[in-house]
Amino acid sequence: MPAIILVMDAAWLPPLAVLIATNSAPVVAAWLWRGRPARPIDGGRTWRDGRPLLGSHKTWRGLAAAVLAGAAMAPWLGLAVWRGALAGLLAIAGDAASSFVKRRLGRPSGASVHGLDQLPEALLPLLVLWRPLGLDVATAVVAVVAFAVLDALTVRGLTALRHRRPPSPDAGRRS
Repeated sequence: MPAIILVMDAAWLPPLAVLIATNSAPVVAAWLWRGRPARPIDGGRTWRDGRPLLGSHKTWRGLAAAVLAGAAMAPWLGLAVWRGALAGLLAIAGDAASSFVKRRLGRPSGASVHGLDQLPEALLPLLVLWRPLGLDVATAVVAVVAFAVLDALTVRGLTALRHRRPPSPDAGRRS
């Protein structure tokens, strides 16, 4: 019964909104400015294992987009603009940490690893901003779980769309 009350309380919606805005902003920015190069945050550097430090998908453009999205969202959530910007910075820092781990595991840039792709980028902003967001542990957990589920579903849906084959030219013709 307490879990049902927590979900119905909806106190987890503002932190979820912050997570969605800050983590989707780099994807939206890449889509809007597609074809234009974006500089990787790691500058193309490699780690001592010879693999990229973070990879080509962690860009300065994405960082700027996340910070701006967090700052833009902050007033609607009753936060200072700088705290919203900090949420964006922390989301990207968490995402960069997961990219670092994925590169050490030999996964290519852009490869998906469930859990590792969602948790650092969701937990880091909420751990740092739990007081300004007025969160308790249960509310933060619900927000993180909701974010992880939505992110996993979104990635799965986008992957399915990307791998869908276009219909052949003869598909609609009758013999």
